[in-house]
Amino acid sequence: MQQVEEANPVALIVQKYGGTSVGSAERIKKVADRVIQTVRAGNSVVVVVSAMAKATDGLVALAQDITNEPSRREMDMLLATGEQVTIALLSMALQAAGQAAISLTGGQVGIITEKEHTRARIVGIKTDRIQRHLNQQEVVVVAGFQGISSADDLEITTLGRGGSDTSAVALAAALKADFCEIYTDVPGVYTTDPRLVPNAQLLTEITADEMLELASLGAKVLHPRAVEIARNYAVPLVVRSSWTHDPGTMVRSQNIMPRSLANLELAPAVDAVEFTTNEAKIALLHVPDRPGIAGQIFRAMAREGIDVDLILQSIHDGNSNDIAFTVNQSMLSRAQAVAEALAPQLGGAEVIVEDHIAKISISGAGMIGRPAIAAEIFELLAAASINIQLISTSEIKVSCAIAAKDCDRAIAILCQHFAINISAAPDGNLPTVPVRGVALDMKQARVAVLNVPDRPGMAAKIFTLLAQRNISVDTIVQSQRTRSINGIVTRDIAFTVAQSEVGKGPRDASEAQKVLDAARGDLGYGEVVLNESIAKISIVGSGMVGTPGIASRMFQALAEAGINLHIIATSEIRVSCVVDRDQGVNALQVVHQAFNLGGEQTVTVPGS
Repeated sequence: MQQVEEANPVALIVQKYGGTSVGSAERIKKVADRVIQTVRAGNSVVVVVSAMAKATDGLVALAQDITNEPSRREMDMLLATGEQVTIALLSMALQAAGQAAISLTGGQVGIITEKEHTRARIVGIKTDRIQRHLNQQEVVVVAGFQGISSADDLEITTLGRGGSDTSAVALAAALKADFCEIYTDVPGVYTTDPRLVPNAQLLTEITADEMLELASLGAKVLHPRAVEIARNYAVPLVVRSSWTHDPGTMVRSQNIMPRSLANLELAPAVDAVEFTTNEAKIALLHVPDRPGIAGQIFRAMAREGIDVDLILQSIHDGNSNDIAFTVNQSMLSRAQAVAEALAPQLGGAEVIVEDHIAKISISGAGMIGRPAIAAEIFELLAAASINIQLISTSEIKVSCAIAAKDCDRAIAILCQHFAINISAAPDGNLPTVPVRGVALDMKQARVAVLNVPDRPGMAAKIFTLLAQRNISVDTIVQSQRTRSINGIVTRDIAFTVAQSEVGKGPRDASEAQKVLDAARGDLGYGEVVLNESIAKISIVGSGMVGTPGIASRMFQALAEAGINLHIIATSEIRVSCVVDRDQGVNALQVVHQAFNLGGEQTVTVPGS
């Protein structure tokens, strides 16, 4: 024992174990064995745990037996007990094996949150007590998913979905830990969900930006909030299996300037304003609405070495659609020639070209779950009489194409409003491949607002209405084709929203339709159409930048499988397509295969 006390720790490691990993007494003992091995290697260890598997579901069921509308405060009081059971049992297991350990709730360990029950964000962490126990060679076992609102009222709060991941990475940031290890059912981050594609390949490393996109698109191995903290504080993050000793996947963040731990998770939702000028927009109107059209267009562009930036396909009435995209001005003449050569093959599609376009973007993981952010950018541009020609969004980014002459004003307005400087270009030193992974979200619905008057401020009004009802919007696209109705020029706007299962929470899609239907008379747009039978398939990879042909390969694979695309939206490192829900799994499988992301070995996920 004396040798352990005198040894200089090799590292300070934060380990997080999810509900499956601690789902029984036997599994808790195995976790204790792994923790002890880590300590015996000379490390100091903090362990963050979730409630035992199914424990939270059982507590929720008990609450529903009492009342259909429990208060959020009492739900926090109830659900926080799940993690307390686990920390006590794991501490007992460690002590029984001869390892000094102490269990601490989120409040005892010093996790301070905002006073927002059931979905609180972390304000700060007081590390004095946890450091004292570490100095005494104790393993500190912490209840994830929870904290207290302040030292004055001691209100127990919970962090919402992904809360234990968030707790672990936040503690690692506050303690300046050498590593944060997230233990899960699978050996790390895969190219896609191995439950759906058994030959999915394990990634040895991935950038934080790529992981953030995949996590926000529904990859369940990490929660976006945890990745955001890891990126903001350059926390070395490792995803590993609870059942093996394989090295797992390293999530790497670029070196950043030191930042304060004050308001740790309340940093501004937007952390970057980016822009590119010298772009041009090409739109093909009235193209046939059938599988293969997008693949045909962008395959032709790729053959000519034309690197396409934003791609947008929105919904439209009838049997035709519109596809628009942006390219650098230097490639405009070639891209226009290709588009015009294709037009006769596409049913006589009309080609429209607009040069002197700029793209402005805001991004940040804090945008997730904050529906007012997209509305804010639209309001700011509308107030400055800056018209938006293209809208393309993801969960963590909003991009707009505007006239180049308006770019300087737009950037100044956004930087001032969000109180940030223009972001530097990402560090390109980390080796990367064009496509890192494929994600499928089957819990999406699409809302289309038809015949929206084409004037500054309309998008802002629509999405402000939704934000006021706390409806989070995902992908937003705006059609290129206009109509004239009673002398008013109009466009269509479509977007997707998360769609919970029946009986398991609010259904944002139907609520969005009701809200927008009620405002039709005041805002002057047409019908609001809801489609609840869609899925979103996305590819992610930092190597897409500067690599022509990536989108066309995805579109071609889907076309060969007979899968039609309802919406296309892209960012620099992501391409997303909306398809019919019953084709979602097949879409995932064919796209994964198209990029040769599978390995020779198959994966068996415990419990799947």
